[in-house]
Amino acid sequence: MKKEKPLILLSNDDGVEAKGLNELIRGLSGVGEMIVMAPDGPRSGASGAITSERPVRYYKEREEEGLTVYKCTGTPVDCVKLALHAVVPRRPDLVIGGINHGDNSSVNVHYSGTMGVVIEGCLKGIPSVGYSLCNHHADADFDPLLPYVRRITEQVLERGLPSGICLNVNFPDRPTFKGVRICRQTAGAWVNEWKRSLHPRGGDYFWLIGEYDNHEPEAEDSDHWALGQGYVAVTPTQIDVTAYGVMDELKNWNLKI
Repeated sequence: MKKEKPLILLSNDDGVEAKGLNELIRGLSGVGEMIVMAPDGPRSGASGAITSERPVRYYKEREEEGLTVYKCTGTPVDCVKLALHAVVPRRPDLVIGGINHGDNSSVNVHYSGTMGVVIEGCLKGIPSVGYSLCNHHADADFDPLLPYVRRITEQVLERGLPSGICLNVNFPDRPTFKGVRICRQTAGAWVNEWKRSLHPRGGDYFWLIGEYDNHEPEAEDSDHWALGQGYVAVTPTQIDVTAYGVMDELKNWNLKI
């Protein structure tokens, strides 16, 4: 009996036309059957947002051997939910977000629509991986990433991931890498996040900008440090955000009314 090829569901937050997504498709050619459900335009920073106050639609963009591409009017998470509900012929073996145009290390994981895709897949019990390149340009060079993307994808398909765990994989913007490091999320925060301007018709308006403040620049076990040193940063990420270490302390609080 012929073995069924792995089924891989892909999405992103840069839109169905983004170079990163299409390079991902190219890099994974032959690894499995690929179904893409991606937003019809950019949705960067969408995180886990869903659409609840208007209908969502999807349209088939193209179909070829081993690949079907759909675009969706919703958010990245909508794309995963809708694909699982209405498009995939069976449960996917893997959900992939990316390749994102931009860094999703450190606290960026909480804002990222790419990681929204991954976390949604993980919530559904499907092994899930997000890939990001630290370059925001539309014509970024993804060629150095593709062998690593393929190898990591093949390893996840072969070995699986523990329940409730997904992978956040970030690549520095350089032609070669020193290797791969398994990292933790860097402690940091965005500061000076808004630029105020005066509207010509009166009143203020604001552009979201910001500067990243690394709280631990010397921490060699962190993802931000690894990227700065030229390594591929692989951060295992969990969907259970319970702070178990604080539970006993809270039980000692006087919370009786």
